[in-house]
Amino acid sequence: MQSILSVKNLNVSLEDNKILEDISFSLEAGESMAVIGPNGSGKTVLLKSLLDLIPYSGQVKWAKNVKIGYVPQKIDADRHLPITLLDLLEAKMRTLHLVQSDCREVCRIIGLTANALKTPVGHLSGGQFQKGLIALALLGNPGVLLLDEPTASLDQSSEEHIYELIYRLQEQYRLTIIIVSHDLSMVYQHVDKVLCLNKEGLCFGDPHDVLDPKMLKKLFGTSFEYYHHAHKTK
Repeated sequence: MQSILSVKNLNVSLEDNKILEDISFSLEAGESMAVIGPNGSGKTVLLKSLLDLIPYSGQVKWAKNVKIGYVPQKIDADRHLPITLLDLLEAKMRTLHLVQSDCREVCRIIGLTANALKTPVGHLSGGQFQKGLIALALLGNPGVLLLDEPTASLDQSSEEHIYELIYRLQEQYRLTIIIVSHDLSMVYQHVDKVLCLNKEGLCFGDPHDVLDPKMLKKLFGTSFEYYHHAHKTK
């Protein structure tokens, strides 16, 4: 497979506070990677570095002409404003000079109904709102999808539906996925690689090879109930 991302000796400091130190990893096209670690370990900062949204030192090298979609942990907008998902999608369509058929196709893929599209975002369920953010990220036909805890604050049923959607999209469109998550069950079942962060990179590789009770305790500083799946269910 073709390498789509190479990160070497990545360092990030914000306001003289070192957030990430000497992070290195690589991904091939079509692979999925989970980023795990305790709160404050730099997971969101890593994604923003990959998107060139914050200053860093080291090397972040994407394949030529790669298109990236980003699903943030939250959007910086007042969800109580009378803005609908359709308003958000149409705004991005105008920015990217897309046509209506592009939006209709994305909504069909995600499973967004006409009613959900016309509902103010503040009135949507958590699962519907997350589907809307994923739809926004997919506009423009990206080859890479970066997701920052896309199931945060969702109940277990909604969480499972969102994960199923993400990995169905990956398989159907051969997306490369980088996902920040606290769900170790998802990591064991769905991803090809895992990057363990706690300011520095503690491990990287196949989760079935690199995640064991000793590493999890080193990563999170406490004991974790440990499940070792015999195979992935992708």
